[in-house]
Amino acid sequence: MMNRHLLLVLFMICSYQYSFAIDDKTYISSQASKAHFPLSQNGSPTSIFVNPQDYPGVLLAAKNLQSDLKLVTGNTPYFYNVMPKKGMLVIIGTLGKSPEIDLLVKQHKLEISAIKGKWETFVIQTVKKPFPGIDEALVITGSDKRGTIYGIYDLSSKIGVSPWYWWADVPVKQQKNLFVAPGLHSQGTPAVKYRGIFLNDEAPALSGWSKEKFGGFNHKFYTHVFELILRLKGNYLWPAMWGNAFYDDDPLNPKLADEYGIVIGTSHHEPLTRAHDEWRRYGKGPWNYATNEQALKEFWTKGIQRMGNNESIVTVGMRGDGDEPMSEGSNIALLERIVKDQRQIIAEQTKKEASKTPQLWALYKEVQDYYDKGMRVPDDITLLLCDDNWGNIRKLPKLSDRPRSGGYGVYYHFDYVGGPRNYKWLNTNPLPRIWEQMNLAYEYGANQIWIVNVGDLKPMEFPIEFFLDYAWSPKRWPVDHLEAYTALWVEKQFGKNNATAIASVLSRYGKYSSRRKPELLDANTYSLTNYREFERVVEEYQVLLADAEELNKKIPADAKDAYDQLILFPVRALANLNEMYYAAAKNNLYAIQGRAATNAIAITVKERFDQDAALTKHYNTEINHGKWNHMMDQTHIGYTGWQQPEVNAVPATQTIPLPEKADMGVAIEGSANWWPHTQSEAILPGIYKQGNSSAYIEIFNRGKIPFHYKIMPEKPWIKLSQTEGEVNDQVRISLTADFSKIPDGSFKVPILIQSDQGNSVTVYAEVHQINTPKQANTFQEQNGYISIEAANYTRNIETNALSWKVLPDHGRTSSAVAPFPVTAKTEKLAPQSPRLEYAIELQQAGEVKINAYLSPTLDFSHDMALSYAISMDDETPQTIDIIKADQRNWDTNVAENIKILSSKHEVKKPGVHTLKVWALSPGVVLQKLVLETKAIPASYLGPPESPR
Repeated sequence: MMNRHLLLVLFMICSYQYSFAIDDKTYISSQASKAHFPLSQNGSPTSIFVNPQDYPGVLLAAKNLQSDLKLVTGNTPYFYNVMPKKGMLVIIGTLGKSPEIDLLVKQHKLEISAIKGKWETFVIQTVKKPFPGIDEALVITGSDKRGTIYGIYDLSSKIGVSPWYWWADVPVKQQKNLFVAPGLHSQGTPAVKYRGIFLNDEAPALSGWSKEKFGGFNHKFYTHVFELILRLKGNYLWPAMWGNAFYDDDPLNPKLADEYGIVIGTSHHEPLTRAHDEWRRYGKGPWNYATNEQALKEFWTKGIQRMGNNESIVTVGMRGDGDEPMSEGSNIALLERIVKDQRQIIAEQTKKEASKTPQLWALYKEVQDYYDKGMRVPDDITLLLCDDNWGNIRKLPKLSDRPRSGGYGVYYHFDYVGGPRNYKWLNTNPLPRIWEQMNLAYEYGANQIWIVNVGDLKPMEFPIEFFLDYAWSPKRWPVDHLEAYTALWVEKQFGKNNATAIASVLSRYGKYSSRRKPELLDANTYSLTNYREFERVVEEYQVLLADAEELNKKIPADAKDAYDQLILFPVRALANLNEMYYAAAKNNLYAIQGRAATNAIAITVKERFDQDAALTKHYNTEINHGKWNHMMDQTHIGYTGWQQPEVNAVPATQTIPLPEKADMGVAIEGSANWWPHTQSEAILPGIYKQGNSSAYIEIFNRGKIPFHYKIMPEKPWIKLSQTEGEVNDQVRISLTADFSKIPDGSFKVPILIQSDQGNSVTVYAEVHQINTPKQANTFQEQNGYISIEAANYTRNIETNALSWKVLPDHGRTSSAVAPFPVTAKTEKLAPQSPRLEYAIELQQAGEVKINAYLSPTLDFSHDMALSYAISMDDETPQTIDIIKADQRNWDTNVAENIKILSSKHEVKKPGVHTLKVWALSPGVVLQKLVLETKAIPASYLGPPESPR
């Protein structure tokens, strides 16, 4: 009988193991049934019982559940610490700490086989008549302290309390009736053992806010952080450390962290729990172990003494003072001795073997070089592998490496201070990129610690929750479920109404913002003249902003503040910033051309700059009556190097004197020149039938008095948006062709533009009436190039060992592709190798240059070439090593969030061809392909996708 019951329990545990902080399953209903447990009926919530012998963190979380039930039902449930004589109860307890839970287990009333001995695991179940007089109880049982806490907060999230109810003012929807479905409800055991955040680079925003609201980074501040981490199913924190010291600033900080259940660590350059600023306060002599060993030992010893029994992960090793590399003279032998001496301190002060205290060694920046050159630490120390500070993991364990008892972890960044530029202001971390890199980490066995630098915490709410959710269960969120994750996250904050539309805004914002960090944007980022690139980027933001503003009208009043913080403000801020730089770019060009619009555009730049300040003021002082004052104090305009400016600075603009007399100038799409000033012909980009292409002409005034113009194309099938009119400052004329009236062939058509002042300019339109494609779904060459989004392949030839897979919405412009599984061995190129095929049609024979746009992945394996192969038709494929073939420097790749690799191919005849991209090794993320049959104009994102 017991075996059958156990099988049923295990089945039900598996059925509910994916009930996550963000998920589409819930065990809470507003409808009663005989089998459901009444958590609240008609606004009367069921009482809560917790034995006071349980962990303090459990009692704190249970009290928060009591508050959460009041928020939801409008009434406060009674809280017992002595078992009542009758009624129904929510019973909360930890195995081995709660006598009542242990008694239920002993009496076989509670099934705990699925959680016993597990790490941070809970089960929620109903029990009939658990104790005399208690008719039924909802029992939340944890395998350990945090297991119970997570069970409590899981119930809170299911009744509608967002983890962001305080940190982002997400409202709680009132519900009078709450019923818990029968069965066993669990999240299973987390895949990553320690999951946390690093509050870093916290000045001026978080530091200014915390000082105003709490008096600094004290326990009043940190209790909000602790609760948030636990509600998000995290357990680990690196505290703020810019001029701050967690232990030294407030003795209640570590005490309450331990009570809450938060594991405290220190950053990669703060050994033995001592904050960097503590050396400034108390250190004696230089931060140099070779010359000041005794002082450093004493300093570190006090750190371990102070740590006591607080749950901690101790950072070992040593970097230079102030997060800098150690001196040139530092050697591996010295560093290994430092770690040995530090472990001796740990052992002496804790009175137990050093291996019994969790430790990490962060292979950050130059420290990884020491490891690569042979430095080693004891097996029980977690090797914390790191990204390059820009979201690209530098190193992962080899699949063939023997297991280490301390395992491996990852230190990742959503925020950074350093080259090529700080990025601290807004969230610029799209989920698909986070997923792609952290999936590598998980699959390669780096699952002991995941910690992410979140800067000021706000406004990183969305990626923080995803990072911690994904750390709990990577398999719950495969790449093709990220869209669903986003929609579910939005639903948890704002309800089902409009969730899909808001999620679309959030996803598009993530893509657009990550193209280039806002701190790196300027008037030269996007091309003003080629492919209408800057214009298209700004138009995308305008559409995004319009969507966000329209949705804002539908948001209930009590959710406005949350919507503003999580959705509307970042969209407004980046839309405005891009418009400002777009105006600055136009101002610079217009000044050169002497346009009458130059001075007005300079005013627009200043207006956008002032709007940025107004948006900052709105966030700081108006959202929730100024609750978040200073949180948007971070400067972000006016960088001249990697370090932030002291204050925002308006972009440089020009004003020009204008003559009274009218003077016509003409500019065309695809050129920064203007006519009649330029002697060469004014030739527009080609106009083709496929893709409904068009081009534009701008007629502008170089004086104050308006003039009249006429446009006279030589051919009647040239169609113009206007053929005559008056120009005050400038007008844009759109040009297309009526292909139903054009014979086959290519034509260069003169278009005469005349002003009433007697000036004239001839512009040439190149119109191509080319037969329809010889093959369906074939990308067409136009203007000397074919541009292809990598996910839009014609065929995908797969193998069992390796195949290309689409990464939806990954990359700067569309979706990407990458070889899977990511742990596959390098494929030896063969005719049957996995590949993507793209049908293309070229207009001429000759050399073709193919530019592959790839995510800036690093060689995380260090012994497996990250490569792909590329070929045209049946030619021998060219193998491209994405590390060795990269001719650009790292700064450029991460600043542009792309690497571009080129190959050259000979095409013997025009017509339909097959471009093949062969999968050879995992880690290659292909976003876009651009084929050039001639040199094409430069741009940041590359040409838009060609028609097919």
